[in-house]
Amino acid sequence: MPPRKHAGPPNRHRRKGQPEGSDGRPAKRPESTGKRDFSATKLPGKADNTRRQEFSPPTGGQYWMFGHHAVAAALANSRRRIHQIVATADAAAAIRRGERPDLQAVETPGLDIVEREALDRLLGRDAVHQGLAARVSPLPEVDIYEICDLAQARERAGLVVLDQVTDPHNVGAILRSAAAFGAIGVILTERHAAPESGTLAKAASGALEHVPLVRVTNLVRAMEELKQAGFWCLGLAAEGRQTLAEMKPGGRIALCLGAEGSGLRRLTREHCDALVRLPTSGPIGHLNVSNAAAISLYELVR
Repeated sequence: MPPRKHAGPPNRHRRKGQPEGSDGRPAKRPESTGKRDFSATKLPGKADNTRRQEFSPPTGGQYWMFGHHAVAAALANSRRRIHQIVATADAAAAIRRGERPDLQAVETPGLDIVEREALDRLLGRDAVHQGLAARVSPLPEVDIYEICDLAQARERAGLVVLDQVTDPHNVGAILRSAAAFGAIGVILTERHAAPESGTLAKAASGALEHVPLVRVTNLVRAMEELKQAGFWCLGLAAEGRQTLAEMKPGGRIALCLGAEGSGLRRLTREHCDALVRLPTSGPIGHLNVSNAAAISLYELVR
């Protein structure tokens, strides 16, 4: 498949009430200074660095992120606003001993010690929190135009478009695969999609801080914007005539995947440039959506 020619600047569809920049597109967020923002965090002195404290309730869209990889990646991300970090006594001792070098920055905002039972109650007993959690604000929104602009600097680029995938474990796992195989973003619908949450961040294992998660109100319109930016939109479906390997796609590719069971919706299928399939041959001919995404992303870079 030859590279799709860039059709010039995409039409700028602005959400109602969204401010504009001078060029008519949504105003971009301020450039990162590279410094961590702990403005909402109480900064204890060294002697108070492991004080015992109860949890502060999340407000204004905040949520509890948990697990070593998720929290460490958040600490390294200057765009992530962290309000409180809590740990069990054992986890805090391991950090102080230097057993987790990627968590040494936790000493900057301070570490609140909590009982493991209290952390279990807060996050749920099924949460594999590893004795560590952080109360965070969601990341600043990234719009589709920023993704299109990012793609212009690359002859080859891959991204994932998810059509109403609601399971946070699946979305998190897809983010992790996207980070591993160099995808430039994951696009979700605003409704009927997994919100940014601790469960999603845990499944992403730090990838949430590296791969832009873009939410759009109209998926079909977003696909047309991607085409304007030179992307081929390939829908993954069992009835696809060719496999990804047979099609040999090149250039900029947007992999479109639907929810398990229902798959891609009709309008989404109709706006794909082609439907492709994975070459399964066993008694079970379908895969979990996160597994399908991982295999497809690997095929794009192979």
